[in-house]
Amino acid sequence: MIEFFSNKYGAFKKIIGSPTAVGTSLLPVFIVGFVMFGAVFFIVPSFSNKALLFVLFFAPVWMPFLFVSAAWREWIIFRHSDFIASQKYVLLEIKPPRTHLKTPIAMEAILSGLHLAPGESTWYSRSILGKMRPWWSLEIASIEGQVHFFIWTREAFKRNIETNFYSQYPGIQIIEAQDYTRLVSGAPDKWGIWGCDFDHTKPDPYPIKTYIDYGLDKPSKDYEHTDPLANLIEFMSSFGLGEQLWMQIVIRVHKGDKYKKKNKDGGVYTWKDAAKEAVQEIRIRAVRKAKYKDIFTGEIREVDDFLDPTKGELDTVAAIERNVSKLAFDVGVRVIYLARPDRFAGEAVPGILGLFKQFSSESFNGFKPTRWLAEFSEYPWEPFLKQRQDLARRKVVDAFRRRQYFYEPYSLDHMVMSTEELATLYHVPSGSIETPTLTRVVSATSTAPANI
Repeated sequence: MIEFFSNKYGAFKKIIGSPTAVGTSLLPVFIVGFVMFGAVFFIVPSFSNKALLFVLFFAPVWMPFLFVSAAWREWIIFRHSDFIASQKYVLLEIKPPRTHLKTPIAMEAILSGLHLAPGESTWYSRSILGKMRPWWSLEIASIEGQVHFFIWTREAFKRNIETNFYSQYPGIQIIEAQDYTRLVSGAPDKWGIWGCDFDHTKPDPYPIKTYIDYGLDKPSKDYEHTDPLANLIEFMSSFGLGEQLWMQIVIRVHKGDKYKKKNKDGGVYTWKDAAKEAVQEIRIRAVRKAKYKDIFTGEIREVDDFLDPTKGELDTVAAIERNVSKLAFDVGVRVIYLARPDRFAGEAVPGILGLFKQFSSESFNGFKPTRWLAEFSEYPWEPFLKQRQDLARRKVVDAFRRRQYFYEPYSLDHMVMSTEELATLYHVPSGSIETPTLTRVVSATSTAPANI
C-alpha cells in the first residue's frame, strides 16, 4: 500500500513539479489554483456550479488532448523500455597497472572518445523505434574492503572502451566481470542500507575543483602527486567483512535535455547558454556604483559607474568559460552503503556525505546529497517512517542495478559536467595511491608476437 501511494505521488509530482518550457514549476500554480477554486466554491457556490457545468460541457473538446498527451508519454516510455531490454550489457573491471606516470588528462582523452550519441538522429528513431543515445556507468566498489574499478556499458561499445583504455594506459587489464550488485539480495530485512544521489551546490557551468587545480595537468614523479582520488579510495578500503560501498557515475552526451527550453536564437538551451547567463550575472555584480549631487535639486543620486571586477570574479568567469569549452556529459552520481545488520556502522554515513569534499570549492562548485535516504529527517512523528525508508532502500538498490538516471522508471534530475570534471572524479589511480586493498595488475602482460 505504501509503495502504491508512493508511486502515484511520484508520478503526480513529476507532472506538476517538473520544469516547464519556460524553466519554472507548475506546482505553485496548481496550489494557488486549487486554493482559489476552494475559496470561490464556498463563497459563491452557484457560480462554481456553473463553472463546473461549463467545463464538463466542453469536455469532448479538451479531454481528447489530455488523453492523447498521456498516451503519447506512455508510448515513449514503452518504446524506451523495449529498446533497453533488447540490448546486451557487460560490466568491465579495470585493473590498474602497479605503477604509471599518466595524469588524469589521459582519462579525459578516454571520456572524449566516449562522447558518442548514435541512435537519435531522427524523430522516427527516437519516438517510434524508441532508440536512445548510449549511457555508461563509471563505478568504484568496495567489496569488504577490496576496491575495484568498473565500467558498465552496452556490449556493442566494449571494443571502443578497451581500445581507448589500452591506448592511454599501457599495462592495464580489462576483463569482463560478474555484476557484483546481483551477488547480494539488497533486501532491507537482510541488509542495512543507506544510499543517496549527489547534486551540484551551484549551477552546472560553475566547475568543481579539478585535477588541473591540483597541479596534475603536467607529468611528475609519483611521490609528487596529490591524487584527489586518494581520500575516496582510502575511505572505501576501510570497510570490513560484511560491508560494501558502491559508487556509480552514470553519464551520457549532453544535449540540453535537463533544461527543457529554447535559447534566444530558438535553438536548444544547453549548459553553454546557462554559462552565458552566469557570466552576465557576475558582470552585473561587478558594476560599481557612483554617487553625485544633483546641482538643481541638491539630492544625492546613485548611478552605475564602471566595470570593476575583483580577482575572485575574474577567476570565476575564467573557470566557467574553461569548463564549458570542454565536451559535456549529463551526469548522475549515486552512492550506496550495504552491510549485514550486525555490521552496519551508522558512523559511515557522514563519511559518505563528505565523500566528494576534496572536489568541492567555496568559490566555484561542489556536491550535496539528495534523494533516497538523504530526504528523511527521521522525526518521531513522521507517518510510516520505516516503511517509507525501506521502500527508498529497495528503490535505490534497484536504480543502481539498472544503472538508470535518465529514463523511466528512474528519470531523475541530473548534473551537467565537462570531461575535465569527470576525469577528476574517475580516473585510473596512479602509483602514488598505495592503498593495499586496491586491486591492481599482479604482473605485466602482453599479446603474443604476430609471427607466431
